[in-house]
Amino acid sequence: MVARVSARESAGGTQSVERALSLLSAFTEEYPARRVSELVAVTGLGQSTVSRLVGALVALGYLAHDERSGLYSVGPTVITLAGIGLNHTPVHQQSRQAAQSLAGALGLGVNVAERHGSSLFYLCHFEGPSAPRPTTLIGRGGPLHATGMGKALISELPTDEIRALIGSAYARYTPHTIPDLKGLTAVLEEVRQRGYATEIEELAFGRACLAAPIRDRTGHIVAALSVSGPLSAMNLAQRQDELAMTVIEYADQISSGLGYHAKVTGLTG
Repeated sequence: MVARVSARESAGGTQSVERALSLLSAFTEEYPARRVSELVAVTGLGQSTVSRLVGALVALGYLAHDERSGLYSVGPTVITLAGIGLNHTPVHQQSRQAAQSLAGALGLGVNVAERHGSSLFYLCHFEGPSAPRPTTLIGRGGPLHATGMGKALISELPTDEIRALIGSAYARYTPHTIPDLKGLTAVLEEVRQRGYATEIEELAFGRACLAAPIRDRTGHIVAALSVSGPLSAMNLAQRQDELAMTVIEYADQISSGLGYHAKVTGLTG
């Protein structure tokens, strides 16, 4: 959802920056290309202001313009900046090769995500032949309560913090979506006990996911690794234990790369 520019605007350059960013924020997964008239309607800015800023953003490469259709879209400069940010993210650096190898080994989709506030944020996405997708998930968000990765990410948070993150209104994506905090806390207890989370048609019909947490050197959960795909390809009824062991193993490898070392307890002799 794009924030409209407030009536009480700051002065000078800050005002121009806020307006330019509001224009960039108008481009979403649902609306990857827009006309000037749409940008005016979405941002609440005047026609002349939008035209002037759009021209500047095109000149700087932040927007691209199709002369034939008149549509504007995200430009190469934004893609370059996104790549720089992604490539310098520690989790992405440590997980990219492992995720790619896992997708090749299993033939399933493999994702890595962090939590940004009340949603997850995809950092890596690789497709397997059994789980093709028409678009990449990188950069997209997702609900914490209705995904395997989300459950893995919040599995060790206190109940009060989970309540603050998600609130009392749990979005229902399918009849299988967890409906409330009580149901979620029960599921998260199971996630903690077995070390991984599952999701079966909670976000979308016909798809399933299995995810394990990734930890940093402090032991805190900072990301999650998942395998996902159609129900038939995942076949959790028969493959859940096998997939769980594999995903946990790869997640542990990534955690080790981030400096995490699991504590081993027991007697030595």
